[in-house]
Amino acid sequence: MKFELDAINIEDGVRASALARRVIGAAPRDVMVSYVADGRQAARPLEGATDAFGGGKRRMVIMRRRAPFLMACPAGSAEFACCGYLVLTLASNCPMDCGYCFLQEYLADNPGFQVYANYADAFDELERLRRKAPARGLRVGTGELADSLAFDSLTGISRDLVEYFAGRDDLTLELKTKTDEIENLVAIDPKGRTLVSWTLSPERVYRSTEHRTAAPAARIEAARRVLAAGYRVAFHLDPIIAYAGAERDYLELIDQLFEAIAPERIAFISMGGLRMTSALRAIARRRFPDDPMLVGEEVLGPDGRYRTFTPLRLKLYAALSDRIRKSNAKPQTYLCMESASVHRQVFGEAAAPPTVVGARLAGD
Repeated sequence: MKFELDAINIEDGVRASALARRVIGAAPRDVMVSYVADGRQAARPLEGATDAFGGGKRRMVIMRRRAPFLMACPAGSAEFACCGYLVLTLASNCPMDCGYCFLQEYLADNPGFQVYANYADAFDELERLRRKAPARGLRVGTGELADSLAFDSLTGISRDLVEYFAGRDDLTLELKTKTDEIENLVAIDPKGRTLVSWTLSPERVYRSTEHRTAAPAARIEAARRVLAAGYRVAFHLDPIIAYAGAERDYLELIDQLFEAIAPERIAFISMGGLRMTSALRAIARRRFPDDPMLVGEEVLGPDGRYRTFTPLRLKLYAALSDRIRKSNAKPQTYLCMESASVHRQVFGEAAAPPTVVGARLAGD
């Protein structure tokens, strides 16, 4: 196991579930396992904790999900250019601790690392959606409220997901991660239906703010390995942080990526700037007061988020887009959580979602 746990709490109603048995069997023997009547209470902040959110990351709660598993991406609105992404919520919170992470605000009231034992119900939701929209390709991801692969050595959920999507040509699964926890993936044939994507940051950002994540080079090497195992791969440069030397560092990161993985083998690359609500900004700066990546000068936008000054943000987008465009294959590139007008200024045209569903990549 690559992440530390202080305790595992299992809701009484799911103590006989396959997930609970799997986690207990794989967890280190010194991790305390207890049973609770209601996992929602176990996920609440611990009283008197100096860092309740950070402590919650070390406390796994296996429970039943009461809400639907499938939802639209938060970026899916008329305000932002959208890539058509659907979110499958199979867990909540993350054992890693990036200084800019929006979960610090979003999950402040229930920071326990929740994993949902009834995740097979998500497949029923997907089947109902497929019946409503036959022949429509859908891209579904699990990396919104939790890293898709963190703790996968315990839960093994990725195996069930990959096997389900492998038999459905109208669906593409995206597993989004900052780990190199790919052992379960490389043992399964995805039949071209699963795409694994990595958030990438320069070494300087990783060392300063992406705590307990895999190093950028390790993420790229993991991508190379799953690509060889039959998966498609993609990358998210998000959040792009403006600091002295940022343009040089991000361009070097693109060069490092293309040296390891041929551009024509990359499904898409997304880009997004650092963005924070005022509440998240305050929380992040309080939890990580010495992180220079969190004290840049931002402007409050009409959406209520602080963002890097627009001309500087556009300059970084343009430099990266130009470097990507100069590659032989020109991987699909789009912006996340940016307006259509920003997209046009960077790319010279309206936003277009990545065409990854039902498509084969060059060289497949």
